[in-house]
Amino acid sequence: MPEMRFLEALRDALRLEMERDPNVYIIGEDVGIYGNVFGVTKGLIDLFGPDRVRDTPITESAIVGAAVGSAACGLRPVAEVMYVDFIGVALDQLYNQAAKMRYMFGGKIKIPLVLRSACGAGRGGAAQHSQSLESWFMHVPGLKVVMPSTPADAKGLLISSIRDDNPVVFLEHKLLYPTKGEVPQGEYTIPLGLAAIKRPGKDVTVVATARMVHYALNAAEKLSSEGIQIELVDPRTLSPLDEETILESVRKTHRLVIVHEEVKFAGSGAEIAAMVAEKAIDYLDAPILRVAAPFSPVPFSPSLENEFIPSEEKIINAVRTAMRG
Repeated sequence: MPEMRFLEALRDALRLEMERDPNVYIIGEDVGIYGNVFGVTKGLIDLFGPDRVRDTPITESAIVGAAVGSAACGLRPVAEVMYVDFIGVALDQLYNQAAKMRYMFGGKIKIPLVLRSACGAGRGGAAQHSQSLESWFMHVPGLKVVMPSTPADAKGLLISSIRDDNPVVFLEHKLLYPTKGEVPQGEYTIPLGLAAIKRPGKDVTVVATARMVHYALNAAEKLSSEGIQIELVDPRTLSPLDEETILESVRKTHRLVIVHEEVKFAGSGAEIAAMVAEKAIDYLDAPILRVAAPFSPVPFSPSLENEFIPSEEKIINAVRTAMRG
């Protein structure tokens, strides 16, 4: 398999789906001539023209509103909100319209809309360009929430999201864009709602998302020298959540550590922890632990931002604590 960067895998998925289905189009700020602030859509306007790669003014409410309306009329828009922090001005279009319309029309309408957005800290973007807000979208019935961690997953999950007849919020950690990995050529899909075991193990289940998957893999390698074998589960889709894969792992290891870059309070890890407590508490030999960001805006200062982001050391310490029971 060829090696691709994360952003190239996303671009390949978009290209393939636009070639396959003329109803697929891209809409967003700087997605056309500029090719997206991170380069994801670079060159697509040359292949498909400005009607299918549509640059917009700086108005997220119009981007998402136009996508919702066109999806309701039979198109398959891939709308981009440059940073997830900017989604607030378009929340009504997303959670009151896109998420509700199929239900309110008794299933007679489809809303095949993908909303792509960049999330996460680590680039000095400060409090308004660095947030991880996935739990917001998880809370809304009618929205699917996808968060890939590798180039191969990014491509397969984006193709599945574009083909889905329901609105999908597709979140991309901005520091994953340059990362490389093997990616299958041509079309392939990864089912939404299917987790992946990124590393098998027997001692502690670690559930991690997006960039934290890579931190957890590094932590697992260091802990293996101590004889501790982590089983790393990447949900890939937060809604619907693959509960059974997580539960099966916990039944095997009897310990659970959850790692994400969101703030800990009311983050996605809280839902995962509650689910395991409700369905597998008799299997646990230690309290469920969460490694996450503090309840704070993302700092601009590099030293404070580094402290804000969960670290390999914090993951290692949590796993050691879980092993002690």
